[in-house]
Amino acid sequence: MNSIIAGALWGIVMMFCGAFVSSRRVPGYLALIGNVIMLGLTILEYRSGKALFNLPVFDMVRFDQFNLIFIIIVLVCTLLFFLLNAREIEQVGKHTAEYYALIFFILSGIGLIAGFNTLLILFLGIEIVSIPLYILTGSDKESLKSNEAALKYFLMGAFSTGILLMGITMVYGGNVAGSFHIDKILIGSGELPVFIAIGLVFILVAMSFKVSAAPFHFWTPDVYDGAPTVFTGFMSTIVKAAGFFAFIRLFEHAFGNLHKEWQTLVVVLIIATLLIGNITAVFQQSVKRMLAYSSIAQAGFMLFAVFALNEQAKDAILVYAAAYSIATLGIFSVLSKMKDYTIDGFNGLGKQQPILGLAVVVFLLSLTGIPLTAGFQAKFMMLMATMQNGQANWLIVMAVLFAAVSAYYYFRVIQAIYFKEPSVESVTLPGSLTKGYTGLLLLLIALIVVIGIYPEIVIGWAHRKV
Repeated sequence: MNSIIAGALWGIVMMFCGAFVSSRRVPGYLALIGNVIMLGLTILEYRSGKALFNLPVFDMVRFDQFNLIFIIIVLVCTLLFFLLNAREIEQVGKHTAEYYALIFFILSGIGLIAGFNTLLILFLGIEIVSIPLYILTGSDKESLKSNEAALKYFLMGAFSTGILLMGITMVYGGNVAGSFHIDKILIGSGELPVFIAIGLVFILVAMSFKVSAAPFHFWTPDVYDGAPTVFTGFMSTIVKAAGFFAFIRLFEHAFGNLHKEWQTLVVVLIIATLLIGNITAVFQQSVKRMLAYSSIAQAGFMLFAVFALNEQAKDAILVYAAAYSIATLGIFSVLSKMKDYTIDGFNGLGKQQPILGLAVVVFLLSLTGIPLTAGFQAKFMMLMATMQNGQANWLIVMAVLFAAVSAYYYFRVIQAIYFKEPSVESVTLPGSLTKGYTGLLLLLIALIVVIGIYPEIVIGWAHRKV
């Protein structure tokens, strides 16, 4: 609860900062302060079990150790995002403070998504996250691609929201209990009511839109490619992880007793997402666009948590959220400092900037799922959760094969970094690298390795007795 109120209030603070402060550096410092305050308040709520802002919510939101740990992971990743990309956020446009304000409103919406206990709060949380993202996508007013991406994102987002609302309406109409609460959806005796069945499919489709699962992924490459690179990193990691957390929470509490009925639909989504994401990424020459298709492929792996829907799957989504967010935020932060976004633009990076080259390699290895990286532990836990579920074990073999395909396009970048000569004198933008930035990259590398060796550092807190 603390993160919802604090995020909204600090978003307002950032708006006033934009109105009364002309400096572009001050909003960045204020954003760091606000992020630390949100993180501290969330940790306080986690340790005490009580919210600082004790408002009457009528059981419409509910927080426990599990979703509080997820919010802490989100806030830590956001802190890393601010530290890595403060300079790039300043360079996007003239409204630096407003960009930070929108991000804090998104964090407030993620708090609602993490703790929702009714379908109405889920809808509000998704919209509070989505609307600022439309604005951030089109924040580069001088870029036609950015404007086009924002319009496409808005239209697709509005369409999926309509489907979500229709699904919520159908579920409410078929609910014997006559309630929007996710743990009070009753289907009565006998066969599955038609309204519930149609509503479930509509909600599944809408959530697939939000997390860019195939075949509802078609907005993702253009939006990720057209948006300013710094904001692409944010929406493809923290926001995507929040969408999957909502996906799992909704289907566990609202439709858990219908697991066998909708499990086959999720299998189709997994196969389509892994196939389209990985195969299409192979043919990309732009690293930014390749990462967009890669994020679709990663969504296919995260869908295994929805498919399995057991305790191990919930632990796996926490590790996956941390591993995927850290690695992808790191890659996009490096990408934003490159002169050329193509694979050839990375030629000789390892020789010119050894730390940058090493960082990109570690991040790509983690996304591939190479042992001793956080990405390996995340994928391994996802597959073990699926095996524990005992259904469609052949999916595990398919997932491993597609992980091998992903190694091909990730290793093309690694090959360019270490085995090709640079085509220009410097592959990075002049003045874009500082000692503080390289130190942060080393911190991210350490986090990837530590979580890869000891994943309990993430999931242990979710089961800790307070």
